[in-house]
Amino acid sequence: MKVLAMVLAGGKGERLYPLTRDRAKPGVPFGANYRIIDFTLSNCVNSDLRKIVILTQYKSFSLDKHIQHGWNFFSNQMGEYVDILPAQQRVSEEWYQGTANAVYQNIYTLEQERPDITLILSGDHIYRMDYRKLIDFHVQKGADLTIGAIPMPKETSEQFGVMVVDDNYKIVGFQEKPKNPKTIPSDPDSILASMGIYVFNTEIMVKRVVEDAKRSESSHDFGKNIIPNMIETDKVCAFPFFDEKTGKPAYWRDIGTIDAYWEAHMDLLSRDPEFSLLDRKWPIYTYEPPTPPAKIISVGIEGEGISNSIVSGGSLIVGSRVTNCVIGRNISIYEGSEITESIIMDRARIGKGAKLKKVIVDKNVSIPEGMEIGISREEDEKVFDVSEGGIVVIPKMTKFD
Repeated sequence: MKVLAMVLAGGKGERLYPLTRDRAKPGVPFGANYRIIDFTLSNCVNSDLRKIVILTQYKSFSLDKHIQHGWNFFSNQMGEYVDILPAQQRVSEEWYQGTANAVYQNIYTLEQERPDITLILSGDHIYRMDYRKLIDFHVQKGADLTIGAIPMPKETSEQFGVMVVDDNYKIVGFQEKPKNPKTIPSDPDSILASMGIYVFNTEIMVKRVVEDAKRSESSHDFGKNIIPNMIETDKVCAFPFFDEKTGKPAYWRDIGTIDAYWEAHMDLLSRDPEFSLLDRKWPIYTYEPPTPPAKIISVGIEGEGISNSIVSGGSLIVGSRVTNCVIGRNISIYEGSEITESIIMDRARIGKGAKLKKVIVDKNVSIPEGMEIGISREEDEKVFDVSEGGIVVIPKMTKFD
């Protein structure tokens, strides 16, 4: 059976601004060493799916560069590839108008590859999934479309497509981001949410996106248009995403907001995290630039030390206190600094005596000596972007006077 994975990576990620000011959401750094898209692509590789196309559009330069540098280990001679497909206006003069339209505009690629099954993935979620089990489930159910599904709190319904299923996991109802969702019968506080993961029989998918493209009133979106229509005409099933060891819903995060992005990083720091970057059986691949080991220098200042944190290669930490932080590559942190519950990205410099609490520092930022950020929300809001949850974001290459 021939499977093609199509990764949708063209979204603006407006709710992640200013991290998406200069880059597409899937290209945002995550977990010190990675980009968000690395987690979806690693799932493909670890699931032995090696025919992958990435559909890009919005500010894709850094994402394209990352794919070229970090994902060039596939063998074209063996029929393996990761190809980047920017919006090409092949079938119209418009850019991608929605998720279904993005696939419609790349039907040429499907015609050339002719896969039996097309796996549609989002390039902006954090999780581990063996897609082979999803595909096997799809085939066993004789479905035309299978959607990855996971329970989520009822109050998050406006962020997701919400499904209603029968006892055989056939979807009998679908609501796109409803205010008043239908909940899981056995759990009135939860909904069955779409993960944005779709397994299509390719022939059916092509028919449905072509039909949708002819509808002028359509948003050309899988959640808003394709799925509700297919429930009426085709067999659509839900694949429950559970952790086989615990029997509970597996770890999956849509890090679409600054608060969710920060919380997912804090998840990594727990003693026994649900999602561990140390899982050697299911590695996360990425571009690894040459960096020296991290170096920690003690100068005898009271309270200095690193606790409960991730520190990446090339970083230098001198006489500072770092607690519950994710520290990227080639970071410099100098004497007397106190950094708590923060995310520091590559090539940032933290001057002597600086204090940061619940701060995201993007790449190539130099924090002046003695500066305090995250201590007074009132003062922070005069200068920086501050999330609803109080997370302060310092944009990439910010210059301080």
